Amino acid sequence: MERIARVIVHRSRVVLGATAVVTLLAVSMLFRLSLNADVSSFLLEGNATGEQFAALQDRYETQDPINVVASLPDGQTLRTSDNLARVAELRATLRDVDGVGEVASVVPETNPVTGGELDAASLRGQPDAVAVQVLERSPVSELLVSADAQHTLLIVTADGDLTGTARRVTDVTAPNLELTFSGNPVVFASVIDALSVVLLVIPPIVIALLVAVFFATIGDRRLSVLAIVPAILGSVWTFGLVFGLGFEIDVVTVIVPIFVIVMGSADGLHFVTHYQQESERTDDAVERVGSTLSQVGVPMILTTVSTAAGFLSLVATDVEPIRQLGLFTSAGIVFAGIVSFFSLPALLSRLHLRARTRPPILGRPVIAGLKALVRTRIPATVLTIGIVAFAVVAVPRLEVNADQLFFFEDNDPVRQAFERTEELFGGATPLIGEFVFDPTSPEASLRAARATSAELEQLDGVREVFSVAELADQLPPAQLDAVLSGEQEVALGKMASEDGLRFLLLPGDFTTADLNSWLAFAEQRDEIRVLTGLPVVWDEIARLVLDAQVTSLIVAYLLVAALLAFAYRRWWETLISLVPITLTIATLLGFIAVSGMQLNLLTAVVSSIVLGVGIDYVVHYVAAINHARPAGDGHVLRAIDRAGPPIAANALGIAIALSALWLSPLKIHTQLSQIMWIAMLTAGMTSLLVVPALLPRAAVREPQQAATSPAVTAGA
Repeated sequence: MERIARVIVHRSRVVLGATAVVTLLAVSMLFRLSLNADVSSFLLEGNATGEQFAALQDRYETQDPINVVASLPDGQTLRTSDNLARVAELRATLRDVDGVGEVASVVPETNPVTGGELDAASLRGQPDAVAVQVLERSPVSELLVSADAQHTLLIVTADGDLTGTARRVTDVTAPNLELTFSGNPVVFASVIDALSVVLLVIPPIVIALLVAVFFATIGDRRLSVLAIVPAILGSVWTFGLVFGLGFEIDVVTVIVPIFVIVMGSADGLHFVTHYQQESERTDDAVERVGSTLSQVGVPMILTTVSTAAGFLSLVATDVEPIRQLGLFTSAGIVFAGIVSFFSLPALLSRLHLRARTRPPILGRPVIAGLKALVRTRIPATVLTIGIVAFAVVAVPRLEVNADQLFFFEDNDPVRQAFERTEELFGGATPLIGEFVFDPTSPEASLRAARATSAELEQLDGVREVFSVAELADQLPPAQLDAVLSGEQEVALGKMASEDGLRFLLLPGDFTTADLNSWLAFAEQRDEIRVLTGLPVVWDEIARLVLDAQVTSLIVAYLLVAALLAFAYRRWWETLISLVPITLTIATLLGFIAVSGMQLNLLTAVVSSIVLGVGIDYVVHYVAAINHARPAGDGHVLRAIDRAGPPIAANALGIAIALSALWLSPLKIHTQLSQIMWIAMLTAGMTSLLVVPALLPRAAVREPQQAATSPAVTAGA
């Protein structure tokens, strides 16, 4: 390490210059930032169910609609001409919104009674019987009007930018009508706002909280800031690479810079802490850097690789956003490690460090408390038994959360709008499917489709099934032929192809078992070519999430175990290092179960992330113990002097810094903050207490005590 230290110090200008050039290049790439708010799009990639859904949408040239529920005041119904005129007026207003292509409404363009134009002016003032006739003759009344006729659903299709159109549509108001907006485009618009907050507001708060915790350990403001510089640069370099390669940021990968900052800060903290101690011993820059690297250089390399391995294990999953999260964050951790190993020592070597004028806040209390706890195995034994008992009870209760709005808070307006639409019209996201259609015998195909629809509607959880077959008896022959040939679209868009009929399945209150029964029915019937939709995709995602939990955890364990075995070349140290993190994972999974969070796209992979991060504490602790061992008995106590405060500060720093995620509008981010509090504190405590309990008692005895009690020492 001394040779490396000499190069870093003597070539510090070159090292810092190269760092500056890479940073400027990365910053230039940040202007290519692109956000992907389409939550469904990244779920459709990489799995057969999602690709099937996307293919059916392409086949019928459809995209996710914006659902507008218009509700009259209590006691009023659409069976009056004036109220129906309000709906016609709303339809016209929505159609005039920039970006809107079509608006499906219970009020048709043409009066089915007179054949004339049907708009608000022609309806207002007419006898109420006219409104009743319009509703009775509309082929989509059952689909778009509630049972009490107080509410109606308008389906808006965008012609272009979904998110921008959704923003403009949700600004629409209508006199004497309460409007509720739902549908995936509305979700996308809300997610864009949330992503902006997470990217622009939360990282600075995370940095400020980390610096505050580090200052409590280091006792020097300048060094506290410098300790986090590698993590900040790692985050900037990562996003520069991401945007430079043309990737977009979504609801999962938006957390990447925060992960890189909080978890990439560990190496900087350990280096600065040890460098500060060496600065009090010598003024020679090469000796300072060399001595510091000899103590923490190898552990820094190991922890960088182990943390990156924890994230990289996510690449083995089948969910695209999780793979990107793992890949991007592991790259950021490596970047932060490189800066910590080369650029940070180069910068520190050029600075004049003042002697500490005050002791750090956390230093002495942490050291004294840890030394008292490790002198006996009782605290570690109680902690281990408590964790194992908790895990045995809690982990079997772990389930997958299949809620497609899992990232929204329970009281979020978007979630409430979806629930209202589902209550009134059977779901804001209906299933779609395709009936087989033979153009040579259209009547037989339509009869078969109607009969199959009737059978589907008898299944539990199905509110209504709608297709062109339902309109066959209501449309004039010429119009029906035009619809079947694809020359004319109905209010709900293109409903027919050369050999198929698109249908909508509107669910009511349904369960996963109900969904599986619908899919089984579709699989068994020759009349149905495919049944899919976002509820089906989310059910598949739930399975993939569970697979991701198992796969990523196994891969992370194997990668970390192999890394430790290669580094230590002693099986005992490898096993000791894995015990604390195993206890941490058990605690983490149990907490996710009992808290009600359950497994979703983010919580399912946190265990693998924690494994890669939590192992850092053991690596630095074991390295400090090995460094102190040649001086004789009590080497754990001497290791605590050096490694205890930075380990405690890093665990506490990650937990406190991620508390900034409570400012995020997205529920999954507040859940992540809670999880990381539990995980990091458990990882720090188990590492600092359990590892000494697995060592001979001489490791925690003061040298003078060991010298006066040789018989006890020999028997340990």
